[in-house]
Amino acid sequence: MSYGTNPNNPSSSNFEPYSFNDDFAGSFDDEGASLRQPPVQGDLASVTIPVTVSGNMGPANLSGGGAGTLKPALDTLDEPVWDTVRRDLLSIWAKLRQVLLPRKDNTANILKDWDLWGPLLLCLALSLRLSITAADGQAPAVFTAIFVIVWCGAAAVTLNSKLLGGKMSFFQSVCVLGYCLFPLVLGAVVCAFIPLIFVRIIVVGVTFAWAVYASIGFLSDLGLEKRRALAVYPMVLFYFVIAWMVLISKSLFN
Repeated sequence: MSYGTNPNNPSSSNFEPYSFNDDFAGSFDDEGASLRQPPVQGDLASVTIPVTVSGNMGPANLSGGGAGTLKPALDTLDEPVWDTVRRDLLSIWAKLRQVLLPRKDNTANILKDWDLWGPLLLCLALSLRLSITAADGQAPAVFTAIFVIVWCGAAAVTLNSKLLGGKMSFFQSVCVLGYCLFPLVLGAVVCAFIPLIFVRIIVVGVTFAWAVYASIGFLSDLGLEKRRALAVYPMVLFYFVIAWMVLISKSLFN
């Protein structure tokens, strides 16, 4: 398609043709009102725009420092093994002190930072203590029975509280019930050196009441005001069975 004119003299009759490429040549419809251009070809969705990102892309902790400050999060993968073990042992000891001296204002830590290492160690200690003074050939059976009673009993008590509508999570409840075994473990150790039955009854009775009192204090936030007795009764029965096994166990001097 060719069009042209004289650029120096538009009125001149000298005609200088020039041409457009057909790809860019427009065309008018029949009424000459609109210009139709050829369609644009290519994949427009594949166009990418590079964006440069800068800054610290590592983990950050927003909890410390002033407003808007970032602190690196604690990375336990790079610390020595002893530091990890020491921190866990200190955490277990802090929870045991809360069981020894239960107060309403210090129950949040054991519920927020729950773990199962402490209950496992207490269960092992109680099982070993009672199996040492068991009758000949019954040590494995006693160890297994104590281990099963502790964990299955704690799970049953926790499931009962959950079915009643308790707000505490499953593992939080198991953690509390396991840590509250600590008085009974102390009582079992003391009874290992006391052959007199009436003294053993006093020791076991005190440690049983201690364990029940501590567990009720920790589990007071279950939200079961109207059905509190239904949640406490299985808990008392759980500690009573363990206390009875401590009472009937032999001492080292029998």
